[in-house]
Amino acid sequence: MMVAGFGFRSGATLESLRAALALAQQGLPPVTHLATAQTKATTLAPLARVLGLPLAEVAADALAATPTHTHSAASRETHHTGSVAEAAALAAAGPDARLLRPRQISPDRMATCAIAQGTP
Repeated sequence: MMVAGFGFRSGATLESLRAALALAQQGLPPVTHLATAQTKATTLAPLARVLGLPLAEVAADALAATPTHTHSAASRETHHTGSVAEAAALAAAGPDARLLRPRQISPDRMATCAIAQGTP
């Protein structure tokens, strides 16, 4: 299971999300799932549909309980985690998940994506 976790600002576009995914996925096997915070799932759903991938909605308590490699002050304040992208990827990939790529930031700085590998 390869999970692309996403964090993004409210104005993020489908292009922002695609760009963050492309940066994070470079040199890695294709992702099999997308993940983000429950509160952000509606915005990520169109990308999941376009790619034909399932979307995991990660609860706020799971995000806060998942350690991350990178830290954003805005993410910490709003979602109680250092990186929504990393926490979502790791939480959705299961208890033995490992982060393959820390969050990558889209060129427009509107979206981040991290890749985790785990077992369902």
